[in-house]
Amino acid sequence: MKKNILSGLFYSVLMLLCFCTAYGQRQLVINEPAPGVKKISTGKLDQFTPYGFCDEAPMKAAMQQLPGAKLPFNINDIKIRITNRGVLVEIPLADTEQLYGFGLQIGSFNQRGLRKKPIVNDNPLNDVGYTHAPMPFYVSNKGYGILVNTARYTTFYCGTTEKLNNKQKIVNQNKNGNSVAELYKNDDKPGSNVAVDVPGAEGIEVYIFEGPELLNVLQRYNLFSGGGALPAIWGLGVKYRVKADFSQQQVMQMASYFRTNNIPVDVLGLEPKWQTAAYSCSYVWNKELFPSPALLIDSMKSHGFHLNLWEHAFVSPKSPLYEPLKNKAGDYLVWNGLVPDFADPAASKIFGDYHKETFIKQGISGFKMDECDNSNLTTGNSTWSFPEYSFFPSGINGEQMHQVFGIVYQKAIYKIYKELNTRTFLDVRASNAFASSYPAALYSDTYNHDEYIRMIVNSGFSGLIWSPEVRESNSVNDLMRRSQTAVLSAQTLYNSWYLQNPPWLQINREKNNRNELMPDAKQVEANVRTLLNFRMSLVPYLYNAFADYHFKGIPPFRALVVDYPRDKNTYNISDEYLIGQGILAAPLTEKADERKVYLPAGIWYNFNTNQKYEGGKEYIIKTSVTELPIFIKAGTILPLAQPVEYIAPDTRFQITCMVYGANPVNTTLFEDDGTTFNYQKGNFNTVNLSCTNKKGNVKRTGNFKHSRYQIIDWKFVL
Repeated sequence: MKKNILSGLFYSVLMLLCFCTAYGQRQLVINEPAPGVKKISTGKLDQFTPYGFCDEAPMKAAMQQLPGAKLPFNINDIKIRITNRGVLVEIPLADTEQLYGFGLQIGSFNQRGLRKKPIVNDNPLNDVGYTHAPMPFYVSNKGYGILVNTARYTTFYCGTTEKLNNKQKIVNQNKNGNSVAELYKNDDKPGSNVAVDVPGAEGIEVYIFEGPELLNVLQRYNLFSGGGALPAIWGLGVKYRVKADFSQQQVMQMASYFRTNNIPVDVLGLEPKWQTAAYSCSYVWNKELFPSPALLIDSMKSHGFHLNLWEHAFVSPKSPLYEPLKNKAGDYLVWNGLVPDFADPAASKIFGDYHKETFIKQGISGFKMDECDNSNLTTGNSTWSFPEYSFFPSGINGEQMHQVFGIVYQKAIYKIYKELNTRTFLDVRASNAFASSYPAALYSDTYNHDEYIRMIVNSGFSGLIWSPEVRESNSVNDLMRRSQTAVLSAQTLYNSWYLQNPPWLQINREKNNRNELMPDAKQVEANVRTLLNFRMSLVPYLYNAFADYHFKGIPPFRALVVDYPRDKNTYNISDEYLIGQGILAAPLTEKADERKVYLPAGIWYNFNTNQKYEGGKEYIIKTSVTELPIFIKAGTILPLAQPVEYIAPDTRFQITCMVYGANPVNTTLFEDDGTTFNYQKGNFNTVNLSCTNKKGNVKRTGNFKHSRYQIIDWKFVL
């Protein structure tokens, strides 16, 4: 009898081992690479992963300051299977959980119940997951985040599937829909997990970021990535990109127009024609249009302008970089140009060093890094980029390179600025995970205003910076509403690459390029100037928000659900967002001059009227085109500066502190030179602002020897 029992037990264990082998179950290795971050790994890991390209060390001391956390599930309940298809990761999912993230998503916000495939694509359509910044990273309102560290094309089933379970009760479901949509709709959300399908992988790493709150999850992720980006302070001013075929003389005339008309602009961007070749790129000044680049750079600098150059990374045969990179590039061309193997540090160094000597040391303050995403995967005739089966000398394949190309491109350029101890604010068309530390604003050729607003909100879930640029508009009202959104984003950008004149002088593209200005052009110009002056007033506040991003990991722009994860009313709000600690933005589009606004718990003040609102309710709000559609939380000390036309190294902001409510919370301003990385060595000040009995107090502590802020007045809104 005993022998039979032992024999049966041995048989059962053998069958279990066979089952595990057949279904790819592997032993998992779990460790903690940083406070509140767990890593699960198994199998043969890929050589190239998003975290493998992250040079910044985790800011562990700052992470240690975050509250302790406990996952809402047992970490051992995360299952990983390796089969002949690839890797399948299954993460528990509760019925009431709401999911967000996957990078810069354009067509969706709350990802619960969706199938997402975050793939880099130059035209992100619908809600399948195609995006300029695809990230295998999502967060839950239950206070945790999951990052699957892969550069492969990966699909996330966000509670959309239910596995066969012989013990579960069988329910006979019979749909009698009146339409095809009703028949095929999967609205029951039966899934009890998030399933992650990684075809081709032989192993995987999964990072788990703990809370306890959703905001803490994002802080841990950003700090683990090296801290949030802190751009040069002038980058928070206004950027204007001139027409693609402008000459040196026309650029100088445009600069003169801005200063003569007192329109704030800090950065002028040059588009493709500054080069001798653009598709692919030569990275050589076009001397017919720009006979004296050094004179241009010096002239712009003397008038307070920074110059930004458009380019992409596909190297023309006409470029001095072609021969040095010929053996360090992919085996397929793009626009007859090389695709540098940025996964190889040597290729990145060649590319970066050329930019250092030719442009950055000469005074170029930044670059617009275009076309680093991929051809539009939704159409069969979009084939301009390199194929997924491309081979690169480093060993990375075309699929993986597409996913990380924007990251490694940023890295090659940004590394040079860091070496020279010079901060910048870049533009880029693609990004991926662990990019929090890069001061690079994403942009898109799409132009739907509602989607642009949603991408501001979604960017905060993923350590990304989004720029809802303004081009031409359907109407003056459309122009003004878009301008409001641009003012209330990380980068205020007007992109006039196909416009002879600023869009506020003529909204119609054809008439603009014929120099036929609108009859009321000067009035529209004045209205735009009003909004841009608001932007310049907000610079000290925004700069402090970015400092909090760097040192504390707090996203400067984030969804309401991040700060109010238990308020069900915030779960699906994708057209409102928080800026810093005290501002709620509710942008409008040209569709209406009023909109519904939900204000979370607390007391809020209309910035324009000082009207007080009780939180936890919805309101219908009207905002004119020359006002900012924002609300200020009670307890906020809002530092507003007298607007300047540009931010010089010696600019000293004259600040009025607006105090909202009877019990103001102490706040700070971050003060440093604004242009170097000396703050990383402790060379900065913290300007503490407090208020008691309607008396303001200013206390400055730190090692920075100069004063960038002067508090000239205090005003109270009760």
